[in-house]
Amino acid sequence: GINVWCAAGTGTFGTAALVRRIETTGLASVVRHRTVLVPQLGAPGISAHQVLRRSGFQVEYGPVRARDLQEYLQTRTATPAMRQVRFPFVDRIVLTPVELVHAALPTLVAAVVLYFIAGPVASLAAITAVVAVELCSSCPAPFLPTKDFSTKGLFLGLLVALPFAWYGATQSSLFLANVALAGIIPLLLLPPVLAYLALNYTGCTHHT
Repeated sequence: GINVWCAAGTGTFGTAALVRRIETTGLASVVRHRTVLVPQLGAPGISAHQVLRRSGFQVEYGPVRARDLQEYLQTRTATPAMRQVRFPFVDRIVLTPVELVHAALPTLVAAVVLYFIAGPVASLAAITAVVAVELCSSCPAPFLPTKDFSTKGLFLGLLVALPFAWYGATQSSLFLANVALAGIIPLLLLPPVLAYLALNYTGCTHHT
């Protein structure tokens, strides 16, 4: 389901691609009917009236899950359960290694740069932030107090930043300005970064 959803958002599975496949396969000469069945999550990328105009085939949206396809073809009716998109814990946790691999190189570069600029604690903060957002976007995301992933990331970023802000404030010099700066920097930097990473979590939009 997620693959179709993302492909529809990026145009890989969309109106032009569908029409092109209908034409290149010579589908009109193979079947008598003029209906093409597509996954429901492909809807963001497919304009049904344009497909009909350009190919002569009417678009029919099937169920979300492939396992429901046989029953749908027998009845040609989708039950509410077939139309409901589910993203349970098992499906989310499977994506965690993928997300960590995608973020590994940028995180490593950022950690090395921060190590030389601000020391090992800053480097650890970068690694901790990325690991936290990828794990938390998979596991407890439904239990966080907001619906959109960007504010979930902000919330997680604030939680991750607090111990580093406390450490920076307590380990800095006695000058008030230095204490304030060391405490504020993690609170300003980590939440926006984690919000961005959470918003790019695979499947949360049809562009990720």
